[in-house]
Amino acid sequence: MKVFCAVAALAAIAASPVYADCTAPQAPQNIPDGNTASLQQMLAGQKVVKAYNDATNAYLDCLSKEHQAALEAAGPKVSDDQKAKLDKAETDKHNAAVDQLTDITGRFNEQVRIFKAKNTKS
Repeated sequence: MKVFCAVAALAAIAASPVYADCTAPQAPQNIPDGNTASLQQMLAGQKVVKAYNDATNAYLDCLSKEHQAALEAAGPKVSDDQKAKLDKAETDKHNAAVDQLTDITGRFNEQVRIFKAKNTKS
């Protein structure tokens, strides 16, 4: 019976989702310059920024699941201090990802405004 319990516990652990592999997406390095970019380059830049947005949203979802799994693993006897540390770690990662996404989209949108202003016929 002890062997069965040990095997069952090991199987439950192996079957549980592991979210420790949440990897922040790599931010796009090259935002097109609205002063010199062609329409095709701007559209390609838009695709890259959208893909980065989607990857960031997937990362944030992973962080949330990872945080929930950590809280569940800590169990009901988790101290307030331990819970606060887990909450802070998740919040810090979340905020850093959102800040970076906001920066990238802001920079791209500024270049779109420049491109439109340059290419708008008067």
